[in-house]
Amino acid sequence: MLSWHMRFRRAASVLAASTVVMFGWATHAQQPEGRTFRSGVDVTGITVAVRDMDGHLVQDLTRDDFEIYEDGEKQPLTQFTQERVPVSLGVLLDISDSMFGRRIADARTAVDRFLFEQLDHEDEFFILAFNHRPHVLTQWTQMPAVVREALDSIKPTGGTAVYDAVLSSMPLVAKRNKERGALLIVSDGADTASTATFKDVQAALRRSQAFVYAIAIDSPERRAINSAVNPTTLREITNESGGRTEVVQSTSQIADAAAAIADELNHQYVMGFSPAHPPDGKFHTLRVRAKNGAYKVQARRGYVADVPKS
Repeated sequence: MLSWHMRFRRAASVLAASTVVMFGWATHAQQPEGRTFRSGVDVTGITVAVRDMDGHLVQDLTRDDFEIYEDGEKQPLTQFTQERVPVSLGVLLDISDSMFGRRIADARTAVDRFLFEQLDHEDEFFILAFNHRPHVLTQWTQMPAVVREALDSIKPTGGTAVYDAVLSSMPLVAKRNKERGALLIVSDGADTASTATFKDVQAALRRSQAFVYAIAIDSPERRAINSAVNPTTLREITNESGGRTEVVQSTSQIADAAAAIADELNHQYVMGFSPAHPPDGKFHTLRVRAKNGAYKVQARRGYVADVPKS
């Protein structure tokens, strides 16, 4: 069976595209462990989900159905695949004291099913638990036993530091072994303990090319207003990156929310274009448009074209 990268190059050749030099995709289907992905070289890549007016995923589009704009200027679409591209996904799990008892049990079960039943055996994962500080529980792995041992070891306590958790995940995301990089945040609390700010997280994500999903547990139970989860804050993180936030009212609903996210991860388009400018260290806006105006396109809104380190 051809690797995704080989299929992608074959398709690009048929479509008279130029030589493929990946921004954050590997130059081989899988890179050696520890090799860092860098952005902004010759191809800027974008992961895209498309929904119809009823909210259903649209799965049969071709490259001719899309347009890409960088800084308001239309760009030729040079790379495209509708085949599923393997993903490196980090799970950022809230283990603050409010997740004690049934909540953490529900979260463990939902995460296990999400990773090992609803995604693909080619994908890889890491687990990062966070309360008032982040705790990296695993490195990249494909082994269920490693993930389950890590999940079983957590004991909820302390405050909530979502922003710090996202920043702490960035070195792992940079050393992923798959083409797509993503994060899933599961949290039931407002950020009360981070030293990092939203702007810090925004800047890091613009350079990482990772897209972010979140499951916000917005319980109807009475809680202090400054400790309840803030879905708006999570949406600010997820929407700009090309992901989204699912809001649930109890941890028993995490499994359904995770299934919806898995479905999206399994049915995304991956495309790219060659910027007219060299890597310049600047932020550039992105807009992906479906020619069918009835479709809603979900993609990241911009990136920083980092200058490669010499």
